[in-house]
Amino acid sequence: MIEWLDGTSYAIWFRESLWGWPTALTFHAFGTAVVIGFVFIIALRMFGLFRTIPFTSLKTFFPIIWVAVLVQAWSGFSLWMTKPARYLNDGMFQSKLFFVVVSILVMACFHFLFTRRAAKWDAAGSVSSLGVWIFVAVSTLLWTGVLVAGRLTAYLGSLYMS
Repeated sequence: MIEWLDGTSYAIWFRESLWGWPTALTFHAFGTAVVIGFVFIIALRMFGLFRTIPFTSLKTFFPIIWVAVLVQAWSGFSLWMTKPARYLNDGMFQSKLFFVVVSILVMACFHFLFTRRAAKWDAAGSVSSLGVWIFVAVSTLLWTGVLVAGRLTAYLGSLYMS
């Protein structure tokens, strides 16, 4: 199956065209910046910074985050299609994929929690639950793992792939 994927016209176009790889990489970088940037803004607000911003107004970030995740999925898949066997054998890529999957699952739970409790946090003026703070910290660390593992895939992975 990997050989078939590697030989598809889509993979060949991305590998050989002037615009395929740079376009996908640019979209992937912007998608990462949007997801991680907005996740960090929400996390910082939940940790007590930016007190003038109501929690309920941050709910508008979530649709943008999910669109950026879809952009990352498309662009990441396109980049992966150029060398699927090499990426599957790269430990750093496997780490990144693990962080991506877990981060998306945690983000879905975080989105659900946030939309249910944002109004209550606005009324109270802050998030007072240690459990929520731990959840936000874990989510932030997971997305940081995605970012770091993604960058290391680009640099360290080439040392181990022929």
